[in-house]
Amino acid sequence: MKFGALLTSAGINIGLCVLFLSLYSILRKQPQNVKVYFGRRIAEENSRLREAFILERFVPSTGWIVRSLRCTEDEILATAGLDAVVFNRILVFSIRIFSLAAFLCVLGVLPLNYFGQDMLHVRIPSASLETFTIGNMEERSRWLWVHCVALYIISAVACLLLYLEYKHIARLRLLHVSRAAPNPSHFTVLVRGIPKSTKESFSCTVESFFTKYHASSYLSHQIIYKVGKVQKIVTGAKKAYRKFKHFKGTTVDQRCRPITYRCGLCGASSNSFQLLPVEPEQEREKLDVNDSDLSLPDQDCGAAFVFFKTRYAALVVSEILQTSNPMKWVTSLAPEQDDVYWSNLWLPYKQLLFRRIATLFGSIVFMFFFLIPVTFIQGLTQLEQLQQKLPFLKGILKKKYITQLVTGYLPSVILQIFLYTVPPTMMFFSTLEGPVSHSERKRSACCKVLYFTIWNVFFVNVLSGSAISQVNALSSPKDIPMQLARAVPVQATFFTTYVLTSGWASLSSEVMQLFGLTWNFIMKYILRMKEDDNFVPSFPYHTEVPKVLLFGLLGFTCSVLAPLILPFLLVYFFLGYVVYRNQFLNVYCTKYDTGGLYWPIAHNTTIFSIVLTQIICLGVFGLKESPVAAGFTVPLIIFTLLFNQYCSNRLRPLFKTLPAQDLIDMDREDEQSGRMDAIHNRLHSAYCQFADTDDIPLKKVHVNRDEDGSGSSGESSCKEDTEQPTTSDISHPTLEGLPVSRLRHAVRSLSAIIRLQKRGLSAQPAGLSTDVNPQTA
Repeated sequence: MKFGALLTSAGINIGLCVLFLSLYSILRKQPQNVKVYFGRRIAEENSRLREAFILERFVPSTGWIVRSLRCTEDEILATAGLDAVVFNRILVFSIRIFSLAAFLCVLGVLPLNYFGQDMLHVRIPSASLETFTIGNMEERSRWLWVHCVALYIISAVACLLLYLEYKHIARLRLLHVSRAAPNPSHFTVLVRGIPKSTKESFSCTVESFFTKYHASSYLSHQIIYKVGKVQKIVTGAKKAYRKFKHFKGTTVDQRCRPITYRCGLCGASSNSFQLLPVEPEQEREKLDVNDSDLSLPDQDCGAAFVFFKTRYAALVVSEILQTSNPMKWVTSLAPEQDDVYWSNLWLPYKQLLFRRIATLFGSIVFMFFFLIPVTFIQGLTQLEQLQQKLPFLKGILKKKYITQLVTGYLPSVILQIFLYTVPPTMMFFSTLEGPVSHSERKRSACCKVLYFTIWNVFFVNVLSGSAISQVNALSSPKDIPMQLARAVPVQATFFTTYVLTSGWASLSSEVMQLFGLTWNFIMKYILRMKEDDNFVPSFPYHTEVPKVLLFGLLGFTCSVLAPLILPFLLVYFFLGYVVYRNQFLNVYCTKYDTGGLYWPIAHNTTIFSIVLTQIICLGVFGLKESPVAAGFTVPLIIFTLLFNQYCSNRLRPLFKTLPAQDLIDMDREDEQSGRMDAIHNRLHSAYCQFADTDDIPLKKVHVNRDEDGSGSSGESSCKEDTEQPTTSDISHPTLEGLPVSRLRHAVRSLSAIIRLQKRGLSAQPAGLSTDVNPQTA
């Protein structure tokens, strides 16, 4: 690739970044986009921007950048949680280490690479980018020791910064646990693999087991039911109610005609509502719980939440083996109540192993299918082979600008388009594995996306791009280090353009919220639907964390071999630091938090990147016949691995479990202050499997009628009257005639069942089961 092709790619992406950032600074000031760019703040403050015309709204500004930079870490922690702080620290670490690497390598290593051979240098725009890599150095060059010294400095400083960040985040995690409000999850243990008994129910089995073996600390329990149909009915009723919220507080006359409006896209007309006759209220049958078809205990799934009197007791039970059969009475600390993924709790514990094997196999198959577009993309970077395989392109590729566009910009764009399919696919695979919490599912998807991108973006591009015609690139594993040493300097040019396209452009689209902006426009001006103030997106850690770590891998591997990538990487990390802080403060809402568990993923990936860089440099020094540089690289690899082992022993256990010392201190503090009884009372209702079954006030939609049942005399208008009884229903055309009163009746019926269960929970004394059978209630 020529240097001019890199400049073409850089120019296109810089133009897109400036355009998107300017549009963002304008669009964020428009009242109709407030839900897109300030979703989190609206959810908390329930505020709106004024609709008045202000010229300032249509002028680009940089105030949002200043506000993002002024935000402190404590504000991010209070607003977006510990995971947001961890993500921010990953960016800070990347900025620090690659600033040092850019200073050393751009000023010290890059000139040596460029003048590494005695040759006639052409103008820089016409020069090949390979002249800026270590591949341009002569064999047995006496200047290769500079590369080795730069590698030592970068590795040592990276390990030091990693340790400081690891220690800082571990301290924040302990403070997150000890200083937070009493968390019911610290007192709760999720028990799976409960053996089924023919003599007694699951509830009795759980109660007898824990009263026998943990009598001093056992408080109560709550059986988990397989009631997917009930949850779907309740969720559907809840969504349908939200569609009728705009009728709240209004009265519809029987003779009031439907409003006809036209679609904003195609102009087709539609009725706003229809009046449907229903049965009189007195003829409706009252709910009889005993006749209900919902037999909850028949749907027991062999899992339960068990509550304990202290945090320490719950921790001990979750860590020890309960029986001699490890597949029965499997215990673990329960996730937070808002983090529970109820759909997977009913899965039999014995299925989880087979599910993980199946998802692993599916991920590998998907990874190999992805080799097809990657191989095609690498063909675009090698015009000679592309012209041989597709002769009809020779005339087109002779044009200079077309050549620069095809080799410098098009490959990374095509690769980025294909990569958009990876996160939803890996999230689907992670769901099939059976995680019990939303955060665990997203963290599992994060690891899968990370492995996938490192393999396909780095290794496949390097190995297939350097020898695209060789099918046996991986046939001899012992030759992989030497193949990487030959290929990485060559493919560094592609990685530079990938940083421009996938890094700079993706950050611009992230701050613009293109999908949210488009969906908001469709909802408002085409479908003519009201906003759902309750929906605020959460931050996609499973897509952004792998992306940042992949760029870190590219930065480490290319820092000494091809330093030209470092300035572009630094721009990405600086821009990401500003953009993501703005998104945390204004756009995304934190619904659940892992407590900083993304940092071990970042730490291990960074160590892998450093060791891989050292192995590649070892191979390059061997190819360049520099035994001194190669000999000094071997102990550097050993020291890096020993450092990683030290961190694993010193700091990694703090992220695996909670320290007993802190939990005991918290228990004693709560007992001395008298808060423990209140905490115990809250445990009964903390993990409600039917959290959406609270009674919904659908009481203000009425239809005026005369005594004879006909429409009211006088003007045909909608009046406000909340005292008249409801005798007719309003149906929305998109809901297939679903009536309000029947909807209210269904929701109240389901609420009555769950209310009986809740009453049974609160009526049970400590030490007894909280399971309630609606048939015997």
